[in-house]
Amino acid sequence: MKQRVISGAVLVVILAITLYFGGIVTCGLMALVSLVGNMELLRVYGVNKKTPGIVCYLATVLYYIAIYLDRMDIIVPMMVVYLLVMLAVYVLTFPTYSDKQIMAAFMDFFYVSVMLSFVYLIRNMEHGLVLVLLIFVSSWINDTCAYFVGRALGKHKMAPVLSPKKSIEGLIGGIVGAGVFGAVFGILFDKYVDTMNYAPLLFAVVGAVGALPAVIGDLAASAIKRNNDIKDYGKLIPGHGGILDRFDSIIFTAPIIYYLLVYLL
Repeated sequence: MKQRVISGAVLVVILAITLYFGGIVTCGLMALVSLVGNMELLRVYGVNKKTPGIVCYLATVLYYIAIYLDRMDIIVPMMVVYLLVMLAVYVLTFPTYSDKQIMAAFMDFFYVSVMLSFVYLIRNMEHGLVLVLLIFVSSWINDTCAYFVGRALGKHKMAPVLSPKKSIEGLIGGIVGAGVFGAVFGILFDKYVDTMNYAPLLFAVVGAVGALPAVIGDLAASAIKRNNDIKDYGKLIPGHGGILDRFDSIIFTAPIIYYLLVYLL
């Protein structure tokens, strides 16, 4: 537990410093986090050091360069080319790689790189330094509240086979907790975001709604591990596992919160 707390604190400090500076610093860190996440997931399917993995890494680097340069117009063409290149690797080296490995490498780019990039995209918005923290309110606060409510009141299992300890009561407690913390967060920063109307209400809605995909992200990561008989994705973060073990909920939360903010603002 001590090791888990220390490594968690170090991770929070690194994230805080990176998010504070924003710009290329945040973009660079999210690119690095995505590359490590790519490697962890590709390793599950045995292609992290092979051609499909290399193509995925290159696509990730090019994608982050494109969003940093604000060239969103080329993102969809890039994805089409990425699919074509991955299929070319599949057919030109057949039968070196199975269809499962190629599909895993293709999905890895979207599941990790694209989804995590929304952390940078939110940080790049007006008032991004404040708004980006909503990701962690929705994911980590939700997780903490769900844990304690589930332990105290949990009786109805949410996913008994996949995650026996998670309960419906914990799910509700996590969503409500994230909403409450979101409202408090909005009150504390209401003066900072003076051009935003109803910040406490807005943050409460975003926090609560963003908590649901956080749960899906956590369960999805667990399902992949169960299907492939692994305990953790890696050992990079002592006491937590790999990047995907710590960022699994953020992967789903970040894009949902981004679009909520775009439409609600």
